[in-house]
Amino acid sequence: MAIKKTALYSSLWASCDQLRGGMDASQYKDYVLTLLFMKYVSDKYKGDPYGMIVVPVGASFEDMVALKGDKEVGDKLNKIISALAEENDLKGVIDVADFNDEDKLGKGKDMVDRLSKLIGLFEGLDLSANHADGDDLLGDAYEYLMRHFATESGKSKGQFYTPSEVSRILAKVVGITSDTPQDASVYDPTCGSGSLLLKASDEAPRGLSIFGQEMDNATSALSRMNMILHNNATAKIWKGNTLSEPQWKEANGRLKTFDFAVANPPFSNKNWSNGLNPEQDEFNRFTWGVPPEKNGDYAFLLHILTSLKSTGKGAVILPHGVLFRGNAEARIRENLIRQGYIKGIIGLPANLFYGTGIPACIIVVDKAQAQGRDSIFMVDASKGFIKDGNKNRLRSQDIHKVVDVFTKQTELDHYSRLVPLSEIAANDYNLNIPRYIDASEPEDLHDLSAHLQGGIPNADLDQLSAFWEVFPTLRQTLFSSLHDKGRDGYSQALVEPGQVKSTLLAHPEFTAFRDQALAPFTQWTEKQPFEELQEGDKPKVFIHEISEALLEAYIPVPLLSRYDVYQILMDYWAETMQDDVYLITQGGWPAAAQLRVLVPKKGEKLQETPDLIVNKTKYKADAIPPQLIAERFASQQLAEVNAAQGVLDEATAELESYLEEHGSEDGLLSAAINEKDKITKASVTARLKGIFDYEEEQALKQAKKLFNAEATAKKAHKEAKEELDKRVLAQYGQLAEEDIQALLIDDKWLTSLEAAIQSEIERVTQQLANRLKELEERYHDPLPQLTEQVESLSNKVNGHLRVMGLEW
Repeated sequence: MAIKKTALYSSLWASCDQLRGGMDASQYKDYVLTLLFMKYVSDKYKGDPYGMIVVPVGASFEDMVALKGDKEVGDKLNKIISALAEENDLKGVIDVADFNDEDKLGKGKDMVDRLSKLIGLFEGLDLSANHADGDDLLGDAYEYLMRHFATESGKSKGQFYTPSEVSRILAKVVGITSDTPQDASVYDPTCGSGSLLLKASDEAPRGLSIFGQEMDNATSALSRMNMILHNNATAKIWKGNTLSEPQWKEANGRLKTFDFAVANPPFSNKNWSNGLNPEQDEFNRFTWGVPPEKNGDYAFLLHILTSLKSTGKGAVILPHGVLFRGNAEARIRENLIRQGYIKGIIGLPANLFYGTGIPACIIVVDKAQAQGRDSIFMVDASKGFIKDGNKNRLRSQDIHKVVDVFTKQTELDHYSRLVPLSEIAANDYNLNIPRYIDASEPEDLHDLSAHLQGGIPNADLDQLSAFWEVFPTLRQTLFSSLHDKGRDGYSQALVEPGQVKSTLLAHPEFTAFRDQALAPFTQWTEKQPFEELQEGDKPKVFIHEISEALLEAYIPVPLLSRYDVYQILMDYWAETMQDDVYLITQGGWPAAAQLRVLVPKKGEKLQETPDLIVNKTKYKADAIPPQLIAERFASQQLAEVNAAQGVLDEATAELESYLEEHGSEDGLLSAAINEKDKITKASVTARLKGIFDYEEEQALKQAKKLFNAEATAKKAHKEAKEELDKRVLAQYGQLAEEDIQALLIDDKWLTSLEAAIQSEIERVTQQLANRLKELEERYHDPLPQLTEQVESLSNKVNGHLRVMGLEW
C-alpha cells in the first residue's frame, strides 16, 4: 500500500524514541539516519546491476532484520554497514555511528531490545516505490528528521541544518534560471547536511554540479547520505576546514571557482583564523581587508567571493551585524560596496535558526554586473513569520513574497527599496536596513479636539480609503459630516459601535464584494488539472503549478492579499492535501479509496483512531472520510442518523434539565443520589421500591420515564448508525474512479478551500469593523459629557452619604 507522507514521518520519528535515553538528539540522529539510508538503498537497489549503489550479498537491510534478538546484534550491524560502505566507497560516511556502543545503546539485553525494536520499525516500511529525485518521500523525510534533530540538539549542536524555508529563498534569489545548464556548478563551503546545495540544484531544470565542504566529520557524512537519497550520488563533498584547508583547488594551486555559491557559515566564528595567516593568505582572499581576529563573518564572505567565477553569483546568510559593525569590517564593507559586488540584502526575522536566536540577513552578491552597479536592492522581511514552538518559521507566503519582490526588484512601501549607492555612501557605507526602509507600524494618534468636543476625525476615516473604494456608499451609511455644526474635519457615527459589523455584512456592497472575491477561486477551480493527476506524477510539481495559478488569479482582487490566499492553499496542502496527492501518485486514484484494518500490536493499544467500525472491525480511511461517502451515496441513511441524533439530544437535554431541577440536596430526587454523587436509572429504580411520599414517587417515575426515553433514543441512534456504517463500508468497494475524484476534489479539497477563503474575506472585513468600532468607542463620549456624568454620579454618592449621616 502507498505510504502517506505524514505517516512515514511519524513512523520515523517514533523510531527515534527507541534510542532516547543516554543520548541527545545530536547523537541518535546518526543511528536513525544510517538505518533509513540502509533500508532505502536495499529496497531500491538490491538486485539491480545498474543501480547507483551496489548492495553486496550479506549487506542488505534484510540481513539486518535477521539479526533481531541476536545477542551480537550491535557488532553484526556494524559489519553489514561496513560491507556496504566498502563496496560503494562510503567509508567514513555511513559507518560513523557505532551500533555496538554500550555507553549509548545499553549493555546486554538492553542493547539487543533497543536495536531489535529499531530495526522492526524500519522493517514495516516499503520504500522501493519512492523515487528520490527532488520530489521524494525519503528525501523529504530525511530533511524532516534533520529539522527535528536540530530543534532538539540545542544551541551548540543544531547548526548542521539550515531551515528549509530559508534555503528555498537563497536558492531562488541566487540567480539560477530555467536556462542554467546542468554542468553549471554550485558550491557551499560550509555545507552542513547539504540542504542548501540540494535546494539550489533543484532550481535548475536538470540540476547542477554540486561541490561542498564541511568541517565536522559526522555532518559531512549526513551530507553525503542526503545527496544519495536525492539522486545526487555524484555530488562531491569534502571534509575539512574551508578557511584553513580549502579542498577545492585548481591544478595551479588557486581556489577553484564556481558559477554559484550558497552558504550559511557559523555566525561570528571566534576561531576562524586558526591554522591560517590572513596577512599572507596564499589564495589572496583578503584583498579587500582582514576581518577582526575574533569575528569570522567576513572571512567566509570573502572566501566565497574569491571562489566565484568572474560572472559568478552567491547568496550568503550572515548575522545582521555585518551590515553596520565598524572598524575592520566597515572597511571591508565599503570596499565590497564600491566594487559593486553586493546586489541585494534581505533582512530576515529573528530566531529562525537552530544555532542562534539573533536576526540574520541574506547578502546576495553578483560579480557579473558589478562594474555597472549603482544601487543595492534591500528587503525588510523581518515581520513575516509565524511562531513554531520556541522558534520562528517563515510561511510559504513569506518566502514567495520575498522571492517575487527581490527577483522583480519591486519597491513596496515599508518592505523593499532600491537604494542608490550615493545614499549609502552618504551614510558612511552603513547597510543597516532600517536606515533605508521604515518598516514600523504608523502610530495611532489620538485627536485631542475630538476628545474635548466630540466627533470622529475624518483623518482617521480617510486612512481606510482602501475600504471606501470597494464600499463607496458605506461611509455615508455609517457616518455623517459635522460640517453644519461647525466641526469641519469631523464626522459623527450613525450606527452604534456594537452594530457596525452587522451593518457591514448586511450592506449590498459587501455582498457584491464577497461574490467578487470568490469569483477568481471559482475560475481557478475550473482550470486546474485535478482529474489529470495520476500515478507517477510529482506532487511538488503539481502543488507548484496549482498554487502559482491561484496566486496569479488573485492579483486583481482588492482588499485581499493574494499571498494570504496562497497561504490558505499551502496550509491545506501541508495539513491534508499532500497526503492525498502522495497516495494518488504512488497508487493511482484507487489508492485514495482504500481502507486499512486497524489491528493493535500484541500488548499495545491502537495508535490510530478508527474512522469506521463495522461488526467490531475497525477501519482507517486515509483520504476519503466516511462522512463524505455518506453525504454523496447514503443521504437517506445519513438523514435518519441525524434525525435519531436530534431525538437523542432532545431526550438527553430533557433528562439533564429534570435531574438538575429536582436533584439538589433538598429536591424530590435527593434520596436517589448514589454513592458517586449521581442520579442514575438504577438508583431511581431502587428508591422506587420503598417509597410512600406521593410527590417524590411521581418525581421518581418521571425521572425513570426520561431515562427510558433516552435509552430508547440511544438504541435507535445506534441502530441507524450501524446501518449507515454498513452502507458506507460497502460503498467504499464500489467506487469508480470518477466517484473517487468527485469525493476528493469537489467534496473535500475544493469545499475546504472555499470555506477557508470565505473566512479570509470575513477576516478582512472584520478588520474594518474592528477599526470603526474602536474609533466610535474612543470618541463616543467627549470630555465635557464625561465630566458631567462624573459630577452627576458624585452628587448621587454624596446624597446617599448624607442620608447615612456621613457628611463633611
